[in-house]
Amino acid sequence: MILVCGEALVDLFIKARGAGGLDAEAVVGGSPFNVAVGLARLGCPAAFCGAIARDPLGEELVATLVRNGIDVAHVRRSDRPTTLSVATATQDGSVHYRFYGEEAADRDLPADALPDCSGFSAIAVGSYSLGVEPVGATIETLLAREGARRVVSIDPNLRPDLISDMGVWRERFARLVTHATIVKASVEDIATAYGEGVNVDEMAASWLAAGVKLVAVTRGEKGASAYLANGTVLDVPARPIRLVDAVGAGDTFHAALLAFLAGRGKLDRQAIATIDHETVTQALHYAVSAASITCSRRGADLPSQQDVEAILHERTMA
Repeated sequence: MILVCGEALVDLFIKARGAGGLDAEAVVGGSPFNVAVGLARLGCPAAFCGAIARDPLGEELVATLVRNGIDVAHVRRSDRPTTLSVATATQDGSVHYRFYGEEAADRDLPADALPDCSGFSAIAVGSYSLGVEPVGATIETLLAREGARRVVSIDPNLRPDLISDMGVWRERFARLVTHATIVKASVEDIATAYGEGVNVDEMAASWLAAGVKLVAVTRGEKGASAYLANGTVLDVPARPIRLVDAVGAGDTFHAALLAFLAGRGKLDRQAIATIDHETVTQALHYAVSAASITCSRRGADLPSQQDVEAILHERTMA
């Protein structure tokens, strides 16, 4: 089972009406929340660790986790309100977010709320929970405690509007990376964190030098790359689709990468350190295919194991 730790929130998708006015659609989400749902739908047992409000929005968040078969024993219920994220999609399918979450429930996770992790093979963390308090410090405590004992996978999934000091964020991320087995990042996140002129290959190499065993970089319509501890770089192309929006695509990729490795018995620190090129390439194809399905749907509607296998079967037959 994989423990996913971080925020759960509600996205408000805003769209202008042709005749004036606005339409809004409320959808449960949050990057770690989506990863947990994605894992479960891909047949990989998952548990969620995070603080969720007792308000009606929080009740729906917990109910969604339960409906998807996710273990909620480590969810902390909070009297604070649910964070709202106002999302607007552009013509190219990218999405811009504005968060309303100061003093909200998802930040209300102290270190004493952390679970015993002996029953988990891996821990997945990411997004703005890494950079806001007290949950950011709690996640750092978790990774420092567990990083040497089980797989830790990190997705920065940056939300710069919520990061008051990017220098402080970079310092924390550098510490977190020393406890990580896998780093999954988009080229956009790397540029946001380290500057538009950053060399992605060099950044991946720096994470590997810090002890990471596998770096996966998503490149949107250009596909994805994997960087291995032995210096190998593997690339796979994107799957052509009719893009609806990219909401949840990175979360889907992260969940699918972990689910594939778990399904092949490779979600182990030593196994990832010595993983073969064919398995990594297959994992990238699986994750890219899963993300392409999400991109072809409205919002973060993550695919099932059967959905992804059908796409891979089509690719094999082509």
